[in-house]
Amino acid sequence: MTSRSPRSSARPQLSEKATAHIRGLIMSGELRPGTLVRPETIGEDLGISSTPAREALQALRVEGFLELVPRHGFVVAPLTGQDIRDLFQVQALIGGELAARAAANASAQDVAELEALHHELSAAAARNNHELLEEKNHAFHREINLMANSRKTVWVLGLVTRYVPRQFYSSIPGWPQATMNDHAELLKGIQAHDPEATRAAMQQHIVHSGELLASHFDARMAAAEDTEDTTDKTAAEAAAAG
Repeated sequence: MTSRSPRSSARPQLSEKATAHIRGLIMSGELRPGTLVRPETIGEDLGISSTPAREALQALRVEGFLELVPRHGFVVAPLTGQDIRDLFQVQALIGGELAARAAANASAQDVAELEALHHELSAAAARNNHELLEEKNHAFHREINLMANSRKTVWVLGLVTRYVPRQFYSSIPGWPQATMNDHAELLKGIQAHDPEATRAAMQQHIVHSGELLASHFDARMAAAEDTEDTTDKTAAEAAAAG
Protein backbone atom coordinates (compact mmCIF):
# COMPACT_ATOMS: atom_id res chain seq x y z
CA MET A 1 0.00 0.00 0.00
CA THR A 2 1.32 3.42 -0.94
CA SER A 3 1.84 5.72 2.01
CA ARG A 4 0.63 9.29 1.92
CA SER A 5 3.25 11.96 1.53
CA PRO A 6 3.76 14.45 4.37
CA ARG A 7 2.44 17.16 2.10
CA SER A 8 -0.86 15.43 1.37
CA SER A 9 -1.46 14.54 5.03
CA ALA A 10 -0.72 18.08 6.19
CA ARG A 11 -3.01 19.87 3.75
CA PRO A 12 -6.34 18.84 5.37
CA GLN A 13 -5.00 20.11 8.71
CA LEU A 14 -4.09 23.46 7.18
CA SER A 15 -7.46 23.84 5.49
CA GLU A 16 -9.27 22.87 8.69
CA LYS A 17 -7.24 25.44 10.61
CA ALA A 18 -8.16 28.07 8.05
CA THR A 19 -11.82 27.01 8.12
CA ALA A 20 -12.01 27.38 11.91
CA HIS A 21 -10.21 30.73 11.76
CA ILE A 22 -12.54 32.23 9.15
CA ARG A 23 -15.63 30.81 10.83
CA GLY A 24 -14.58 32.46 14.07
CA LEU A 25 -14.01 35.80 12.34
CA ILE A 26 -17.49 35.62 10.86
CA MET A 27 -19.28 34.57 14.05
CA SER A 28 -17.48 37.20 16.12
CA GLY A 29 -18.44 39.94 13.66
CA GLU A 30 -14.91 40.74 12.53
CA LEU A 31 -15.90 39.75 9.01
CA ARG A 32 -19.23 41.38 8.24
CA PRO A 33 -21.91 39.96 5.91
CA GLY A 34 -21.12 41.00 2.35
CA THR A 35 -17.37 41.25 2.97
CA LEU A 36 -15.16 39.85 0.22
CA VAL A 37 -12.85 37.11 1.51
CA ARG A 38 -9.80 36.35 -0.64
CA PRO A 39 -7.79 33.12 -0.23
CA GLU A 40 -4.55 35.06 -0.74
CA THR A 41 -5.36 37.31 2.22
CA ILE A 42 -6.29 34.38 4.45
CA GLY A 43 -3.11 32.58 3.42
CA GLU A 44 -0.99 35.59 4.35
CA ASP A 45 -2.75 35.99 7.71
CA LEU A 46 -2.18 32.34 8.66
CA GLY A 47 1.17 31.81 6.97
CA ILE A 48 -0.13 29.15 4.61
CA SER A 49 -0.43 28.88 0.83
CA SER A 50 -3.55 29.99 -0.99
CA THR A 51 -4.48 26.37 -1.85
CA PRO A 52 -5.60 25.23 1.65
CA ALA A 53 -7.07 28.70 2.17
CA ARG A 54 -9.19 28.25 -0.95
CA GLU A 55 -10.22 24.79 0.23
CA ALA A 56 -11.36 26.38 3.49
CA LEU A 57 -13.46 28.93 1.63
CA GLN A 58 -15.09 26.16 -0.40
CA ALA A 59 -15.90 24.27 2.81
CA LEU A 60 -17.44 27.37 4.38
CA ARG A 61 -19.52 27.89 1.27
CA VAL A 62 -20.98 24.39 1.75
CA GLU A 63 -21.66 25.19 5.42
CA GLY A 64 -23.49 28.37 4.44
CA PHE A 65 -21.06 30.90 5.91
CA LEU A 66 -19.90 32.15 2.51
CA GLU A 67 -21.47 32.74 -0.89
CA LEU A 68 -19.70 32.62 -4.25
CA VAL A 69 -20.52 35.70 -6.30
CA PRO A 70 -19.70 35.46 -10.03
CA ARG A 71 -16.77 37.67 -11.09
CA HIS A 72 -16.18 38.73 -7.48
CA GLY A 73 -15.36 35.70 -5.36
CA PHE A 74 -16.34 34.54 -1.89
CA VAL A 75 -18.34 36.92 0.29
CA VAL A 76 -19.67 36.49 3.82
CA ALA A 77 -23.28 35.27 3.77
CA PRO A 78 -26.05 37.09 5.64
CA LEU A 79 -25.87 36.53 9.40
CA THR A 80 -27.72 38.13 12.32
CA GLY A 81 -27.54 38.04 16.07
CA GLN A 82 -30.77 36.03 16.07
CA ASP A 83 -29.13 33.39 13.88
CA ILE A 84 -26.46 33.04 16.55
CA ARG A 85 -29.06 32.80 19.32
CA ASP A 86 -30.88 30.08 17.37
CA LEU A 87 -27.71 28.02 17.03
CA PHE A 88 -27.05 28.22 20.75
CA GLN A 89 -30.65 27.31 21.59
CA VAL A 90 -30.26 24.06 19.64
CA GLN A 91 -26.88 23.43 21.24
CA ALA A 92 -28.40 24.04 24.69
CA LEU A 93 -31.01 21.30 24.20
CA ILE A 94 -28.43 18.69 23.20
CA GLY A 95 -25.83 19.84 25.71
CA GLY A 96 -28.42 19.76 28.49
CA GLU A 97 -29.24 16.13 27.75
CA LEU A 98 -25.57 15.16 27.82
CA ALA A 99 -25.02 17.04 31.08
CA ALA A 100 -27.98 15.26 32.69
CA ARG A 101 -26.56 11.89 31.72
CA ALA A 102 -23.13 12.92 32.97
CA ALA A 103 -24.59 13.79 36.37
CA ALA A 104 -26.20 10.36 36.59
CA ASN A 105 -23.00 8.57 35.55
CA ALA A 106 -20.41 10.65 37.41
CA SER A 107 -17.88 8.76 39.51
CA ALA A 108 -15.81 10.32 42.28
CA GLN A 109 -12.86 10.45 39.86
CA ASP A 110 -14.99 12.20 37.23
CA VAL A 111 -16.06 14.84 39.72
CA ALA A 112 -12.48 15.36 40.86
CA GLU A 113 -11.36 15.85 37.25
CA LEU A 114 -14.06 18.46 36.65
CA GLU A 115 -13.18 20.25 39.87
CA ALA A 116 -9.53 20.39 38.81
CA LEU A 117 -10.43 21.73 35.37
CA HIS A 118 -12.70 24.36 36.90
CA HIS A 119 -9.91 25.44 39.24
CA GLU A 120 -7.45 25.72 36.34
CA LEU A 121 -10.00 27.65 34.29
CA SER A 122 -10.60 30.10 37.13
CA ALA A 123 -6.87 30.59 37.59
CA ALA A 124 -6.43 31.29 33.87
CA ALA A 125 -9.24 33.87 33.99
CA ALA A 126 -7.66 35.57 37.02
CA ARG A 127 -4.37 35.88 35.10
CA ASN A 128 -6.15 37.09 31.93
CA ASN A 129 -4.63 34.14 30.09
CA HIS A 130 -7.29 33.98 27.40
CA GLU A 131 -5.72 31.19 25.38
CA LEU A 132 -5.51 28.89 28.41
CA LEU A 133 -8.99 29.93 29.52
CA GLU A 134 -10.48 28.83 26.21
CA GLU A 135 -8.48 25.60 26.31
CA LYS A 136 -9.71 24.71 29.81
CA ASN A 137 -13.28 25.65 28.95
CA HIS A 138 -13.18 23.27 25.99
CA ALA A 139 -11.68 20.52 28.18
CA PHE A 140 -14.37 21.04 30.85
CA HIS A 141 -17.20 20.57 28.36
CA ARG A 142 -15.43 17.67 26.65
CA GLU A 143 -15.12 15.87 30.00
CA ILE A 144 -18.85 16.24 30.65
CA ASN A 145 -19.67 14.93 27.17
CA LEU A 146 -17.44 11.89 27.71
CA MET A 147 -19.06 11.22 31.09
CA ALA A 148 -22.48 11.11 29.38
CA ASN A 149 -21.40 7.93 27.55
CA SER A 150 -23.60 8.68 24.54
CA ARG A 151 -21.48 8.68 21.41
CA LYS A 152 -24.28 9.40 18.96
CA THR A 153 -25.59 12.35 20.96
CA VAL A 154 -22.06 13.76 21.17
CA TRP A 155 -21.77 13.30 17.41
CA VAL A 156 -24.94 15.31 16.85
CA LEU A 157 -23.66 18.01 19.20
CA GLY A 158 -20.49 18.16 17.13
CA LEU A 159 -22.53 18.96 14.02
CA VAL A 160 -24.03 21.96 15.79
CA THR A 161 -20.93 23.24 17.56
CA ARG A 162 -18.91 23.32 14.34
CA TYR A 163 -20.88 26.49 13.59
CA VAL A 164 -19.87 28.00 16.94
CA PRO A 165 -16.38 29.49 17.29
CA ARG A 166 -14.17 27.87 19.88
CA GLN A 167 -11.93 30.92 19.91
CA PHE A 168 -12.75 34.61 20.39
CA TYR A 169 -14.96 33.95 23.43
CA SER A 170 -12.47 35.43 25.87
CA SER A 171 -12.53 38.75 23.99
CA ILE A 172 -16.27 39.11 24.62
CA PRO A 173 -17.05 41.40 27.57
CA GLY A 174 -18.39 39.42 30.51
CA TRP A 175 -17.66 35.97 29.13
CA PRO A 176 -14.78 34.92 31.47
CA GLN A 177 -16.74 35.76 34.64
CA ALA A 178 -19.95 34.26 33.28
CA THR A 179 -18.11 31.05 32.43
CA MET A 180 -16.72 30.67 35.94
CA ASN A 181 -20.12 31.31 37.53
CA ASP A 182 -22.02 29.02 35.17
CA HIS A 183 -19.50 26.21 35.53
CA ALA A 184 -19.80 26.44 39.31
CA GLU A 185 -23.54 25.75 39.00
CA LEU A 186 -22.85 22.84 36.68
CA LEU A 187 -20.43 21.37 39.18
CA LYS A 188 -23.02 21.59 41.95
CA GLY A 189 -25.49 19.55 39.93
CA ILE A 190 -22.91 16.90 39.02
CA GLN A 191 -21.54 16.70 42.56
CA ALA A 192 -25.10 16.10 43.79
CA HIS A 193 -25.77 13.55 41.00
CA ASP A 194 -28.86 15.59 40.11
CA PRO A 195 -29.59 15.14 36.38
CA GLU A 196 -32.39 17.70 36.11
CA ALA A 197 -30.53 20.44 37.97
CA THR A 198 -27.47 19.78 35.80
CA ARG A 199 -29.57 19.81 32.62
CA ALA A 200 -31.02 23.20 33.57
CA ALA A 201 -27.60 24.59 34.50
CA MET A 202 -26.07 23.50 31.19
CA GLN A 203 -28.95 24.87 29.13
CA GLN A 204 -28.77 28.21 30.94
CA HIS A 205 -24.99 28.29 30.52
CA ILE A 206 -25.10 27.70 26.76
CA VAL A 207 -27.95 30.15 26.19
CA HIS A 208 -26.09 32.72 28.30
CA SER A 209 -22.93 32.25 26.24
CA GLY A 210 -24.94 32.57 23.04
CA GLU A 211 -26.53 35.79 24.21
CA LEU A 212 -23.14 37.28 25.05
CA LEU A 213 -21.80 36.37 21.61
CA ALA A 214 -24.95 37.56 19.79
CA SER A 215 -24.99 40.87 21.66
CA HIS A 216 -21.31 41.34 20.84
CA PHE A 217 -22.05 40.58 17.19
CA ASP A 218 -25.02 42.97 17.09
CA ALA A 219 -22.95 45.76 18.65
CA ARG A 220 -20.17 45.33 16.10
CA MET A 221 -22.64 45.39 13.23
CA ALA A 222 -24.32 48.53 14.56
CA ALA A 223 -20.97 50.29 15.07
CA ALA A 224 -19.88 49.43 11.54
CA GLU A 225 -23.15 50.75 10.11
CA ASP A 226 -22.79 53.99 12.06
CA THR A 227 -19.26 54.41 10.69
CA GLU A 228 -20.49 53.85 7.14
CA ASP A 229 -23.33 56.34 7.61
CA THR A 230 -20.89 58.97 8.92
CA THR A 231 -18.52 58.34 6.03
CA ASP A 232 -21.31 58.59 3.47
CA LYS A 233 -22.59 61.81 5.06
CA THR A 234 -19.13 63.36 5.06
CA ALA A 235 -18.62 62.40 1.42
CA ALA A 236 -21.98 63.85 0.45
CA GLU A 237 -21.26 67.11 2.26
CA ALA A 238 -17.86 67.38 0.60
CA ALA A 239 -19.42 66.78 -2.81
CA ALA A 240 -22.08 69.42 -2.16
CA ALA A 241 -19.46 71.95 -1.01
CA GLY A 242 -17.39 71.31 -4.10
